[in-house]
Amino acid sequence: MSLLQEWRGHANKYDMQSKEGQLFWANYFNIEKEIYIKLLKEPDRVWEDTVENLSKEFDIELKFFAGFLDGINDSLLKANPIEEMDKDTIVCLTYKKDELYKNMVGANADWLYGLPEWDEILTEERRKELFLEQRKSNTIVKEKKIGRNEPCPCGSGKKYKKCCGF
Repeated sequence: MSLLQEWRGHANKYDMQSKEGQLFWANYFNIEKEIYIKLLKEPDRVWEDTVENLSKEFDIELKFFAGFLDGINDSLLKANPIEEMDKDTIVCLTYKKDELYKNMVGANADWLYGLPEWDEILTEERRKELFLEQRKSNTIVKEKKIGRNEPCPCGSGKKYKKCCGF
């Protein structure tokens, strides 16, 4: 069983609606926050090593670190092989700054995108731009409905009901 499967099996036991689940996730989010604080304090450092060594460096259990790697993978310059990783897999935590910030906003993780360490990495103006960009990307714009007697948008010249509207 891969580390990621082990993490997901463990984490899926905890329902956010239960007291036990809330405690579990609050603890995990605090662990995650501490890792991000370390990463953001050294934004240009190349964090590359085995999963086991990095989990020791961040002082976190291996399965929790696998959960962290799952969360950050979409924000990395090069995605890690998280689906099949084990403790000896070499991973790299070099992240795309803008992408990481936007993904934190997208996850509604205000405890992460609100960290003061971001002040040294992205200007306040840039963070606002990224925040709005991310929020707008989730907005669904409904197209105007075509009336049955309007000309068909395919350009045939027929009424919509006699053409593409069946």
